Amino acid sequence: MKFLQFLGKEFVLGTLITLLSIFTAVASYQGSMADSKQNEFEISGMKNLNDGNAEYLRANQFIVYDYSMYDGWYTADTVDKEEYYQTSYSQELQDSIAADDENPFSDAYYDSMYADSNGYWDESDTAFETAGAWDNRGDGLQSVMLTLALGLAFAAWGSLAKEESNMRLAFSAFSIAMLILGVILYLGVPAVAA
Repeated sequence: MKFLQFLGKEFVLGTLITLLSIFTAVASYQGSMADSKQNEFEISGMKNLNDGNAEYLRANQFIVYDYSMYDGWYTADTVDKEEYYQTSYSQELQDSIAADDENPFSDAYYDSMYADSNGYWDESDTAFETAGAWDNRGDGLQSVMLTLALGLAFAAWGSLAKEESNMRLAFSAFSIAMLILGVILYLGVPAVAA
């Protein structure tokens, strides 16, 4: 029973208020940093997605141009016209013809034409995955913060009650329970590789 009375002492409640305040502030700061990182990676993901889309459209225009030049070469009636069309091919088409003149528009040709856009899209996917990881961390820290704030409220209410009051003991016990739960939740918050 003496231990329970010890929970109601001003020193215990003051210590709880201090610990819970500091821990809540740390969780809040780390949550804000996680939100900032999430935002940073989402913006990077959107930028790379937009750049990938632009590169995809550019590649499509060059593919159409290559088809047009190749058709022009195929139907040319003079050597000069053939040379004109051949010199107008993109480097990717020239490389594809050198590799297999029977199949100039092979998968390798398309892979090389879309390499830049695919690279941007891969970077975009990676950035969005990282943003999601930071979001999960921020959500976990919000749970920690909520739990600790509840414990802080219990400690504050307990400090307002008279020292002999059973409510003071109950609020102190609830505050300790919220501190312990907050620590457990904090240890379970997912980390994000930098």
